[in-house]
Amino acid sequence: MKRILPFVLSVFFIMAMLSSCTASRADNLMNGITPRQNAADDLLYTDVSDIAVTEFALRLFRESTVEGENTLISPLSILIALSMTANGADNETLTQMQNTLGMPVSQLNPWIRRYIDGLPSAEKHKLSLANSIWFSDDDRFIVNQDFLQTNADYYSADIYKAPFDQSTVKEINQWVKGKTDGMISQILDSVSPDTIMFLINTLTFDAEWQTIYSESQIADGIFSTKDGVSRRVEMMYADEHLYLEDENATGFIKYYNGQKYAFAALLPNEDTDVLEYVRSLRAEHLNHMLNNAKVCPVNTAIPSFSCSYQAEMIDILRSMGITDLFDPAKADLSLLGRAASEEENLFVSRILHKTYINVDARGTKAGAVTAITVTCTSAVIDNPKTVYLDRPFVYMLIDCENNIPLFIGTLMDTEEG
Repeated sequence: MKRILPFVLSVFFIMAMLSSCTASRADNLMNGITPRQNAADDLLYTDVSDIAVTEFALRLFRESTVEGENTLISPLSILIALSMTANGADNETLTQMQNTLGMPVSQLNPWIRRYIDGLPSAEKHKLSLANSIWFSDDDRFIVNQDFLQTNADYYSADIYKAPFDQSTVKEINQWVKGKTDGMISQILDSVSPDTIMFLINTLTFDAEWQTIYSESQIADGIFSTKDGVSRRVEMMYADEHLYLEDENATGFIKYYNGQKYAFAALLPNEDTDVLEYVRSLRAEHLNHMLNNAKVCPVNTAIPSFSCSYQAEMIDILRSMGITDLFDPAKADLSLLGRAASEEENLFVSRILHKTYINVDARGTKAGAVTAITVTCTSAVIDNPKTVYLDRPFVYMLIDCENNIPLFIGTLMDTEEG
């Protein structure tokens, strides 16, 4: 049971999907960047790292839950994307990121490298991770080659230099679709003129149950919501043998084929609110409960379900202690690169997270993608200017790909005559 926790977290708390790419206008820079083969030898594997990663996962999950709504995040996907970004951070920005992630990047990098290298994969169970960095060919941004080298060493990141127009949007979406086996077909709609880099992680999971449900084990059932609403569902019944219990919940562990991955369920007692239970969970407690599951017969029922989820993560990460990274005046990403102009600074303007899961009689498919947007803008905070459209004005609708106005007009009077 020693190694079950990371696998359960990858399935129960994490589920993610992302990308693949055919670059037509983007230059693949991996030809000049060779990952060091011994990168993961920098640090011996420790259980302390596992606990820190689990604690980050639980904190992130607690902050992500919303009363009455389904939640599905991939802490591992978010952790990896943030860790790649942290390799470009320095000073207080780096300190905040490391405190929130639970360990220094000097420890995270080899931990993640070893985790990726050690992922078990077979015909009937697969967990895949992919990373990429896309940066603008704009002359006002100069990328740090050491930053690219580090992310190639530890994250096997694909690295592309691209024009950051609609052709790059298409290529990134193609990369994501390919890496997520088509589960997520799009992560970007457009590219802001100030955007100079995307750091992307994708995670896909696809596994059959160790014992696939037979027709005799599937029957119509009822799922009751917190508000007492009854939903008719397809329920899957089985006898399992790993039982979970603490003072506020009971549950079970169900293996996927090969027993390299598992599904863990925790059902709070009827007098315990689900969100209160989630907010009470801590890494050491969860680790102990999963690693000490009681071997005994367990009658189980799981509803067939599918769920997709999307969230902007910046406010959640702010609440967890990362603030300077998102502040144009305070962010320090000097190890990532620099703006050609001393009056401009780099900061993270967006962290978009998408997930998907499908659980049925044969097994589980899930995916997640985390895309971090780095923006270059003025670091000088001037007094705000004001533009009130309270008198006649000119307006246009612009085709941003070709920079031409589709419509142009004036509003002279709001009263139709």
